[in-house]
Amino acid sequence: MWCPRKLTQDQIEERRLEGGRLLRAGRLTHAAIARRLGVSLRAVRRWAEQLRDHPSSGLRALRSRPRSGRPPRLSAAQWRGVLKALRKGALKAGFETDRWTLRRIRDLIRRQFGVAYHPNYLAARLRASAWSPQIPAVRAKERDEEVIRAWLEREWPRIRRKSPAEARGDRLHR
Repeated sequence: MWCPRKLTQDQIEERRLEGGRLLRAGRLTHAAIARRLGVSLRAVRRWAEQLRDHPSSGLRALRSRPRSGRPPRLSAAQWRGVLKALRKGALKAGFETDRWTLRRIRDLIRRQFGVAYHPNYLAARLRASAWSPQIPAVRAKERDEEVIRAWLEREWPRIRRKSPAEARGDRLHR
């Protein structure tokens, strides 16, 4: 049974070829093959049609065809370098705060590799690389953790104690 949520192109092709082998063996119905491989019945029928239309090609008829389109502007190694720089933080990359924004990431890529990307493309690419938006915790610069801890230990219990009237359950009427 094929369980991953998202398959690579190689895994998709491997599943298609396995479907072709099962179709050629002829022991299972199309529905059984679809259930076993986790695909739709329509996909299995399409594979059967491809095998039938190209009998001399055999399972090669189900192989992936070269993908057309513009080649990526950053190689896989360069993209790993971008992700490494992101993990180090925006301060290390020369920004005034440690918060990454899409525009900052775009500027980083432009500086390092001379490649310009649209921020929306970067958002999708980062999401595909398991990089999620990081929302920093907003804290006052003047915040003093020691004072907060001491207040919570001394003052908060005193404030939380109920008055004698509250302890009895008396209600105040206006």
